[in-house]
Amino acid sequence: MDIQAAKETILEATLKMFYEKGLKFTMSDIAVCAGMSKRTIYMVFADKESLFYAMVDYCFDKIKDSEKKVLEDASLDTVGKIRAILSVLPEGYREIDFQKLFILKEKYPKIYRRVEERLESGWENTIALIEQGIAEGVVRPVNIAIYKVMLEATIEQFFQRDVLVSNQISYADALDEVVGILVDGITVKC
Repeated sequence: MDIQAAKETILEATLKMFYEKGLKFTMSDIAVCAGMSKRTIYMVFADKESLFYAMVDYCFDKIKDSEKKVLEDASLDTVGKIRAILSVLPEGYREIDFQKLFILKEKYPKIYRRVEERLESGWENTIALIEQGIAEGVVRPVNIAIYKVMLEATIEQFFQRDVLVSNQISYADALDEVVGILVDGITVKC
């Protein structure tokens, strides 16, 4: 058995179960979805918490892969790349109900802290794009530290509160709206 391939299969099955059931899926659900035994899953992941922890890194690594594609996309100008990189979600993730992650803080605080750590790191490409936009004169000079905190805080609020659930807004739509505000501002252009 190739452990890395099994790990990826399990993580993809976990994402599918998360999409279907939120955090209320069982290891048996994952086993059925992945087409493997629970024993095999437990050989790769000790428990549900370690599986969730790995899922966080897996998702963020996929986001970083999608960011790389944005940076390499010659059809986008600097502002287009900024908009795309701020709202990047890998294909297949746009329909996942990330708004259910607000439950993590109470039930799985270690995993929630990992989500926060990953949200707060890996900003180098985004910062470089904003700085490039400022240098090109297509982005007005802004305090990038404040800009970063604004986006991080907004995303963390999506995970901490049920604002998306209560307003029936998908995470992807909410992220697109936030990015639109952060890139375009709230003024009407004449």
